Amino acid sequence: MTYEIALLEGMSAISAADWDRLANPDGGVPLDPFTTHRFLLALDRSRSTGKGTGWQTRPLVLMENSRPVAAMPLYVKTNSQGEYIFDHGWAEALHNAGGQYYPKLQSAVPFTPATGRRFLGDPALAPLLLDAAIGLTRDNGLSSLHITFCTAKEAEALAGHAGTLHRVTQQFHWENKGYADFAAFLADLSSRKRKMIRKERETAASHGLTLRTLTGDEIKPRHWDAFWTFYQDTGSRKWGRPYLTRDFFHEVHEAMRADVLLALALDGERPVAGALNFIGRTTLFGRYWGCIEEHSCLHFELCYYQAIDWAISQGLARVEAGAQGEHKLARGYLPTPVHSLHWLTDPAFRKAVARYLDQERRAVDEEIEVLTAYGPFRKVQADEKD
Repeated sequence: MTYEIALLEGMSAISAADWDRLANPDGGVPLDPFTTHRFLLALDRSRSTGKGTGWQTRPLVLMENSRPVAAMPLYVKTNSQGEYIFDHGWAEALHNAGGQYYPKLQSAVPFTPATGRRFLGDPALAPLLLDAAIGLTRDNGLSSLHITFCTAKEAEALAGHAGTLHRVTQQFHWENKGYADFAAFLADLSSRKRKMIRKERETAASHGLTLRTLTGDEIKPRHWDAFWTFYQDTGSRKWGRPYLTRDFFHEVHEAMRADVLLALALDGERPVAGALNFIGRTTLFGRYWGCIEEHSCLHFELCYYQAIDWAISQGLARVEAGAQGEHKLARGYLPTPVHSLHWLTDPAFRKAVARYLDQERRAVDEEIEVLTAYGPFRKVQADEKD
């Protein structure tokens, strides 16, 4: 079979129908809303990606008879910002050795630490896509190729291919064990953790605020105005400047508000805090939080407990609450392996990073085991009473 490789200049260079046929072949609610054409195009159209952002959009598409049959979201990166699989140490090491780390190639969803497919279309064509991306890296004198937050299946299938390295890090995810409601989830926890969460929810409710979850046409432009203010506050404190532009939220409202769950706290009709989630077929993805007033335990309520409540009500299998945060452990979110693949041009540098990754994987495995043992769930032998 003969295939043609196309490196496109932005998401507008491919139709939504062609891209989503690969990203979401089953139709309906996508497993991963972040690799849909509408999400990636919203980043481009809002200038959250593109010139001056560190993310130059270059989707890689495999064509058969001029028809796309496989694709990967691909970006030329001039820094390591907004990735959440941190390689700053690698960049420094190569720089100290006299090399140049940037630019590099990155297959990822910008600013989105959520696991999803990076090789779209027939999985049997994934090695061809990887070979093409490696060829682009090597032929253009780039230091490296990084495929971050890929699925475990993709990592296991492609680790070692042409010298590709497998990295394992961790996040905290909540898993639905078939709970009928939030009370059933609480019943699965140790007595101490049950009481802590009940107390936090009572504290959040004591501020006299109205809590609402909105999706689809329930979300109005005024809600995005409020959330933009929240997001700016959080972004300026965490990253120095927000990654996303105001226009991004306009694009999301126009193209994918049905993919969004917005949890708000209102003082009368005035929103004072909010958490933004994206809805997948089996997973609720927590993304951003912010506020204009500080209220004790409101962050836990909007980001974690409202998400769990909604996921249970909709029969979703899990909640991914974003990067980092061991404080999530006490609230029912357990450590979960996260996978990425890396190909480094320089053989000596690749060998050094491979040694580091072997050690890191062992450390992450041990940490996951320890943290899980200290998790909030009842031990089978325990006979606890409230």
